[in-house]
Amino acid sequence: MSEHGYKVSVTLAFTFHAAHVLPWHPGKCARLHGHTYRVEIQVEGPLNENGIVVDFDALEETLQAKVFEHLDHTLLNDTLPNPTAELIGVHIMDEAGRHGIVLKTVQVWETPNASALITR
Repeated sequence: MSEHGYKVSVTLAFTFHAAHVLPWHPGKCARLHGHTYRVEIQVEGPLNENGIVVDFDALEETLQAKVFEHLDHTLLNDTLPNPTAELIGVHIMDEAGRHGIVLKTVQVWETPNASALITR
């Protein structure tokens, strides 16, 4: 809670391009295909002396270098054995945590109309 009694969170959005295949899927997703993933991350915390939860630029720079750079333009099956939107989100949350960033939520948009939401 902030000194004003509010819970405060900030959200950043990222995009990356990647391919995957879901061999177990009964439809077309069983074939190799790609997506432009949109990922929204949320961090919650107290306001610091400058009135922010976290510096957007620093957060973006760290997540881009430590998490999203390793997913962009890859075959996700090389990183995750079953790269569903849900498990991609869990992976992003875990990787951010390994670098000291505790994410409250990760939402992975696989298409403009379909997403998975992972919450802590």
